[in-house]
Amino acid sequence: MTSKSVVDDFVSQKTLAVVGVSRGGQKFGNMAYRELKAGGRRLYPIHPTAEKLEGDRAYPDFKPLPEKVGGALIVVPPAQTEKVVRAAAEAGIPRVWMQQGSESAAAVKFCQENGIAEVHGECILMYAGQAGFHKFHRWVWKLFGKAPK
Repeated sequence: MTSKSVVDDFVSQKTLAVVGVSRGGQKFGNMAYRELKAGGRRLYPIHPTAEKLEGDRAYPDFKPLPEKVGGALIVVPPAQTEKVVRAAAEAGIPRVWMQQGSESAAAVKFCQENGIAEVHGECILMYAGQAGFHKFHRWVWKLFGKAPK
């Protein structure tokens, strides 16, 4: 289980890269991007071929980002996540959040072995979002002892 201190550290970051924002705009990555942006964060969408996503310039990977980011939110299938965490390490990104369903044992192990603070098995919007439903969900998880401690 991810610790509360690692969750709190990640959500305190004001500049993040987001991997998993789609052109169609209907996927969870897009919803998370919009919520985090509404919360005042500077975000950089990472997409291998898109030039713009959610109205912002997109980047093909972490290397051309215009500034250092505090972390990367990953919202892609587990097999892709393994590649993304390796790229994050190469780019010197110190924190990653593998959205529920994006994590894999190999990606988690890689982060732990390479000094990357990682969150997995948690929903970013329960901790960093503005939406009421996600805050209620966090309250329920706390009630049942499933929230990070």
